[in-house]
Amino acid sequence: MAEPSILSNLGPAPGADVRAAGEGLPRRYVLAATIGNGLEFYDFITYAFFAIQIGHAFFPSHSAYGSLMLSLATFGAGFITRPIGGIVIGAYADRVGRRPAMMLSFTMMGAAIVCLALIPSYKTIGIAAPILAIAARMVQGFSLGGEVGPTTAYLLEAAPLKRRGLAVSWQGASQGIAATLGGLVGVGLSTVMAPATLDAYGWRIAFLLGAVTLPFGLWIRRNLPETLHTPEPTARISTASTVLGLARENSRIIILALLVLASGTISTYVFNYMTTFAQHTLHMRPGVSFLAGAAGNLAGVAAILFGGWLSDRVGRRPVMILPNLAYLILILPIFFWIVAARSPLALVAGSTALGFLSSVGAGAFYAAVTETLPKRIRGGAFATIYATSIALFGGTTQLVITLLIHLTGNPMAPAFYLLAATCVGQASLWLILESAPVKTQPRVVLAA
Repeated sequence: MAEPSILSNLGPAPGADVRAAGEGLPRRYVLAATIGNGLEFYDFITYAFFAIQIGHAFFPSHSAYGSLMLSLATFGAGFITRPIGGIVIGAYADRVGRRPAMMLSFTMMGAAIVCLALIPSYKTIGIAAPILAIAARMVQGFSLGGEVGPTTAYLLEAAPLKRRGLAVSWQGASQGIAATLGGLVGVGLSTVMAPATLDAYGWRIAFLLGAVTLPFGLWIRRNLPETLHTPEPTARISTASTVLGLARENSRIIILALLVLASGTISTYVFNYMTTFAQHTLHMRPGVSFLAGAAGNLAGVAAILFGGWLSDRVGRRPVMILPNLAYLILILPIFFWIVAARSPLALVAGSTALGFLSSVGAGAFYAAVTETLPKRIRGGAFATIYATSIALFGGTTQLVITLLIHLTGNPMAPAFYLLAATCVGQASLWLILESAPVKTQPRVVLAA
């Protein structure tokens, strides 16, 4: 069967068969947008896996704690510019188009990752090394802040009406795939390299592996059809004539999305920190810690795709709320097991279980927010919501956890911080209204 044409996304005439309006673009375009998003996140997230080694290269200190904290602070510097990127590139996507916005963010990320991989160490060029590393991270943050909104909007607009949840879930899944690949690269490099070699240049190889895929990412994005000007099959009528007016009309979903994403961000970066946590606090081998991170992220990928698919069939709310409740209940018992046992089995199994439960509702949540937001502000609003939450909590989570462990001497500190954040997220999820077409427009595809 031939793939549906881009023309199938045009809006229907009154009384016409509305299935054509909701068929969406060929799947290869959704895949292309997803691959580009994943490549960007690989480049950004890989830093977290090699925070210790990067600290040794750019931030020598008299104590391992001091070096790690300086490295994590530089990791956090990438979050400062994310809201700015979200506003600038997100607004550009709503005004000019999704594709040029995605091309811009990808190009900037590529330049930054190459620079970060090639910056000489502190021993070679002195104070210039950490300055250049911080600058590269800030460019990365700006580009990634502008990546999420346009890509999520594109996936929603390119998808068939009743498969939006699955399509949009690929945005989050591509992040998990990127993190999984980063973890597997870490496992491979730590297996074949001595610790001194990994410190010296092994971590640079991980970044350069992401850099070599940049030409491919630019090529696939250049060929994407635009979705900005195609009519919205489920568009709501609005009386607002300005972007600010539209934002005020949708303040409820914007505020709730900020709270949920803040909670989810803390979860994500607690899991990304598990690699450092296992080595620095639990004193486990690097290979085991990288494997646990990869397993947790891989479980998250499967969970978010399953949740997105399920939300297209039963609605967004049950998929968002129920798995997150189970996750909330199990955080403390699983963390206690990991800390008490300090074994590879506990670390890998516990990270996998938590990674799965925390991710099931993510695809449904992304779809609920993007399909609720009007198209005129969808890219910019979602990018700003996402980047602001990430900036406030993603860039600080690992610093806060490390500080709490250092001050209290309690390795359970990450679990308590995670528990508090998840409670806020759970309460916010309860307040998000149902938006899935299967619930709100049950007859939309019944025309023969």
